Amino acid sequence: MKVSIIGTGAYSLALAINLIKNNHKVAMWTENPYLIKEYQETKALKKILNIKLPDGINLTTSLEEVLTNTKLIILATSSKYTDIICQKLKPFYKKNIPICIATKGIEDSTQELLSEVVKRTLLTDNIAIISGPTFALDLASLEPVALALASTNYKSKKLILKTLANDNLKLVPTKDIIGTQLCGALKNVIAIASGIINGLGFSESTQCFLINSSLLDLKDIIYYLGGSPKTILSFAGIGDLTLTCMSKKSRNYTFGYIIGKTNNNQKEVKAYLNNTTVEGYDTLDTIYQLLKRKNINNLLITTIYNIVYNEDNPKNLIEYLINQKR
Repeated sequence: MKVSIIGTGAYSLALAINLIKNNHKVAMWTENPYLIKEYQETKALKKILNIKLPDGINLTTSLEEVLTNTKLIILATSSKYTDIICQKLKPFYKKNIPICIATKGIEDSTQELLSEVVKRTLLTDNIAIISGPTFALDLASLEPVALALASTNYKSKKLILKTLANDNLKLVPTKDIIGTQLCGALKNVIAIASGIINGLGFSESTQCFLINSSLLDLKDIIYYLGGSPKTILSFAGIGDLTLTCMSKKSRNYTFGYIIGKTNNNQKEVKAYLNNTTVEGYDTLDTIYQLLKRKNINNLLITTIYNIVYNEDNPKNLIEYLINQKR
């Protein structure tokens, strides 16, 4: 079966490896023709994911070629480009083809969940979300991992389970599309805060203080925005939150660590942002503006926002944790 992956980031490549393991044909879209040449010559894209890739990936710059005769589309580009990419897909997209969103985040300009962007632009309900505690290298190395699979569309859920799951990748179905996406986006914001704490010199105990406290805040946000608070206990929730907040592999964590370590030295902070994609940085601004627009007051998000965007003292995060009323 042909599966189309939009994007050639590390996570896209990891998913491609699993799909080829499952004997599917994989077509991947990229804007960069040099990546096609590199893969054809070396069977690797080492600057993206330093691992040998299997044969059988058709890498192309043509969206029409990628989508022709496909049975499943996996959307795995940066969240801020989702609307643009969907507009480009529109001329070649057939509405009966399920779309699996593997990107975590919220659309910047409209403050929409990515499923809402896809539905609005491509006029389809054949949408599913995969989200959970997996780093790309671990998924690519075929280590045992698990993801939440969120969809209210039976056809999409059934096809993705059949296509992607295998003896190292477990998919756990849920109908909570909203909560699953919010967990995936917000854990990047909390990971920044976790990095700040470690950068300030505090221990894993204090990081776990943050993680435990943040669960209550995330449950509230999920509830007020229409999801199920129980989703915080899923692989997309506490699983992904713990992985991202405690691992130095996380770019969000590293970004926060620099803020804490340098006492918010803007020269070093901006240098990291200029050279690294930090999904949580954009998500923080988007979720802050969204909550503000809906008159939802969340002191944790506000505290992190003021440190990151208004250059407040990073130690304000510790003060918040100690003085919170619950």
